[in-house]
This record gives sequence, C-alpha cells and structure tokens, in this order.
Amino acid sequence: MGYRIAPSVLSADFARLGEEVRAVVKAGADLIHFDVMDNHYVPNLTVGPLVCAAIRPHVSVPLDVHLMVRPVDRLVLDFAKAGANIISFHPEASDHVDRTLSLIREHGCKAGLVFNPATPLSWLDHTLEKLDLVLLMSVNPGFGGQQFIASVLPKIAETRRRIDATGRDIWLEVDGGVKIDNIAEIARAGADTFVAGSAIFGAGDYAATIRDMRARLGMV
Repeated sequence: MGYRIAPSVLSADFARLGEEVRAVVKAGADLIHFDVMDNHYVPNLTVGPLVCAAIRPHVSVPLDVHLMVRPVDRLVLDFAKAGANIISFHPEASDHVDRTLSLIREHGCKAGLVFNPATPLSWLDHTLEKLDLVLLMSVNPGFGGQQFIASVLPKIAETRRRIDATGRDIWLEVDGGVKIDNIAEIARAGADTFVAGSAIFGAGDYAATIRDMRARLGMV
C-alpha cells in the first residue's frame, strides 16, 4: 500500500504561508491539507478560497481541501476555481449529499466525505461508489493540536473493509492527533493517507519528521 502524508496548513506560520508550503513539499509531503472552518459548522474561522488560490502557484502537489462549513455547495465552486484537487465535506452540512458530490466532480475535483468521531458510517451505504476519498476525523473538528481519539481505530478498520469490498481505489484519510508515535497503529487499522498539522509544522525539522513518519509506516 502506498502511504501519503498531508501536512495541514492550519498549523503553519500564516505570516510565511508560501514559504511554509514550499518547505513541507521539499521535505517530502505528498499533499497539502487545507482546513476550511466557517464559525458556523465548527466554532472557529480559518481560511477561504483566496488563500487557496494564493498558495496554488507555490506547490505542484495536490491541494486537499477539507470543508468544515455549512452550507457547502457555493464554496465547492469557489475552491475548485482556486485550484483545489480534492474537496471533502461533512454529510451533515449538506442538504443534498449526492448533489454536492456530483458538483465536486463536475468541477474537476476528487470528491470526499468526512466523518466526525460520532458520525455513523451508514452514510457510506449510498455514497461509497461515488467517492474518491473517505476522511475519518480522529478528533472533534474545529481546532488543531488535539489528542488522537483511540476509539476511532475500529472505525478505520470497518471503513477499510467497506472500501476493499468495492474493489475501487478510494483513499482512506485520517485527520487529528496523528504523530510519529501513533502513525503506524493508524496505518495498521487501514488508513493510507495521514493529515498531520502540529506534528510537522510544530517540529524544527520538517524533513526529519516526515522521514520518521515514513520509517514507522515502513514497519507496518
């Protein structure tokens, strides 16, 4: 299984954002994860499509946009135009989940669905065949730097079982409290894509941190 590491710009130095994203890509990042919070769906306010468009010329890796917003559809259009490659959203935040998934794909992006720790996987019963990515939150969304919720591990395993049953190449991403010392355990549960914010941007040496993460993944 090929593993992907996606540093989250939520933990970057926003005064030097272009420099930060170039640095983590040079250090070995596979994606740049972009956390969009609206102070409605989650109790925080972060960045919008203008910032996404501003960093797009600085990196060639995919921009992985995670919408923690309500409503969703208008921002799908804005982020697609801003250069997003992957757009994921929470099913509870869309009035018509199927329509939102179609909208993402119609605008040339890969589509993902995001599950909070207490959100049931039953949403996948009617959507999995239309997904390119499933993102499982291992913290409650809204803030960076939280501790990994270990009870999400069986949920990762169940999601992996469902994905494998489709025979399709659907990424299984985990976001929240991912660090060097737990990334292998998360991979063993079935994840293949790992969002890491403070674990990477809070480290002095981005390349060494990503290298250490890959070394742990190499033991899975």
